[in-house]
Amino acid sequence: MPRPLRRAALIVHIVAAGAWIGIDVVVATLVLAGRFGGTDQIRALAYQALATFIIWPMLTASLICLVSGLILGLGTRWGLIRYWWVAVKLVLNVVLCALIAFLLRPGMADVAAYGRALTVGDGDPSTVSALFFPPAVSLTALTIATGLAVVKPWGRIRKGGGRRGRGQTRQA
Repeated sequence: MPRPLRRAALIVHIVAAGAWIGIDVVVATLVLAGRFGGTDQIRALAYQALATFIIWPMLTASLICLVSGLILGLGTRWGLIRYWWVAVKLVLNVVLCALIAFLLRPGMADVAAYGRALTVGDGDPSTVSALFFPPAVSLTALTIATGLAVVKPWGRIRKGGGRRGRGQTRQA
């Protein structure tokens, strides 16, 4: 991959990951405001904002991160499944994208309904009782992915996966 293209893909990847982390921090803040925000109006606003504004920016950032990571993996020496740290980052990204799309997004209608119910002093808090987990899981996974990108631990997935064919040994 030409150097300018690699740099552009890396910048996009880092910015998307940073945006994703920032969105997760906003999610955590809204969840905490919804849980401990004081008045019902503040709590209702937090839940309605969470349901209305979070999913698409988060999913977009995660997919941009995934696509730019795939471009970097295919176009650089790191590969997609050549090194453990890259493979783990890829799996984390795919799993988190799936969780956003298939578990978090469908529940947002209930979160919005709970927020509207709070404005009239009603609502079942069990609807939103598990909302602590998405930002906790996502922020933990994204922190791990960031650490992996910096430290690059564990080495290659297959030893001897370079240019030597099967059965050839390394000369001393």
